[in-house]
Amino acid sequence: MKIKYDKDSDILYISLSDAKIEESDEEKPGLIFDYDEEGSIVGIEVLNASKKIPQPLKFEYEVAD
Repeated sequence: MKIKYDKDSDILYISLSDAKIEESDEEKPGLIFDYDEEGSIVGIEVLNASKKIPQPLKFEYEVAD
């Protein structure tokens, strides 16, 4: 998994897989899900991220036991 924030375009992208994107759907305004050919989510794009996420440059990573 990779998380990328582009400050200039204010877009946060969460890549869940390296699979080729076959389809993208804007589920809600500014929230785009990318899917592979099997319908699995491969990425999530958040437009105008700084308006939707309090601190787009800060994140926490947690692994459950």
